[in-house]
Amino acid sequence: MEPTTKSHLLTHRIRLRSQRSHGGTTGPVALEVSEVRKSYAGHEALRGVSFAVRAGERLALLGPNGAGKTTLIRCISGRVEVTSGEVRLFGKRLGQPNSTAHLGVVPQDLAIYPDLSAKENLECFARLHGLRGRKLHERVDWALHWIGLEDRASDMTAKFSGGMKRRVNIACGVMHSPGLLLLDEPTVGVDPQSRQRIFDMLDELNRVGTTILLTTHHLDEAQQRSDRIVIIDHGQVIANGTIDELLEQTVGKQKRVTLEVEGPVDDLPEGLELNPATGRILGACENLADELPGWMESFSKSGARIKNLELQTPDLHHVFLHLTGRELRE
Repeated sequence: MEPTTKSHLLTHRIRLRSQRSHGGTTGPVALEVSEVRKSYAGHEALRGVSFAVRAGERLALLGPNGAGKTTLIRCISGRVEVTSGEVRLFGKRLGQPNSTAHLGVVPQDLAIYPDLSAKENLECFARLHGLRGRKLHERVDWALHWIGLEDRASDMTAKFSGGMKRRVNIACGVMHSPGLLLLDEPTVGVDPQSRQRIFDMLDELNRVGTTILLTTHHLDEAQQRSDRIVIIDHGQVIANGTIDELLEQTVGKQKRVTLEVEGPVDDLPEGLELNPATGRILGACENLADELPGWMESFSKSGARIKNLELQTPDLHHVFLHLTGRELRE
């Protein structure tokens, strides 16, 4: 039985709110995951996972190691058969004829041929998706332009940098113009410049209507590059919403303030408290410009002054830590 801790009750409430807010969307649904369970040798890796992704939406799927995220990705892509529940892609139940026709999958491990050129890789995957003749050549030309490798089209991919290989890998997954693109850690092992280039590419796809579901270990990517976030832990969805919704439901949106004060402090201003371990003064505020003058006046009356001030805005990292008790990479 799951422990009925305060944290567990909170995440249960978030799941209920999320299901009401996002489970019954009136717009077209690209992906619907309904009560999916998956067991391996008696171990239940997924325990009734449910969420939906609207057509044209960008959704980030997050979870600590061992949370069931990898198993869920494999179930959605059809690589693993679910124990119970179902996955629907554009209304078709996974396993029905042509149910994955509009699904593109980009795995974390590079799935390109190092002894083929960029163009040959793209042609190969285009053929695997049924493209032929003029349509194939037009799509390959588009892909080379999209990933910015027109001048390296004839070079073997074995000679490419990690970022260039990633771009080819992504292009191979979209040669058939999928309506839903599933990306598992698309920027792993690449430099910041390559990360930016990859997300510019994905933004371009999304602007023309491609639905994107992405897993990542970079919380900044999830916060900045998605419309909505789903967090799973222990095989269950524990949060589902926009970043503003998740902040409001967990740690709040107030900014955290840390002050180093020099000199005696008789009475702390309202809303501030002393951390005995560090000697620093901690607090929270909605608007620093409104609060700071009063704090400074109060300290001045005691003969003290603010020596240093740190301001921290709550973000997805705080939400994730609050809900799971773990860092994303643990």
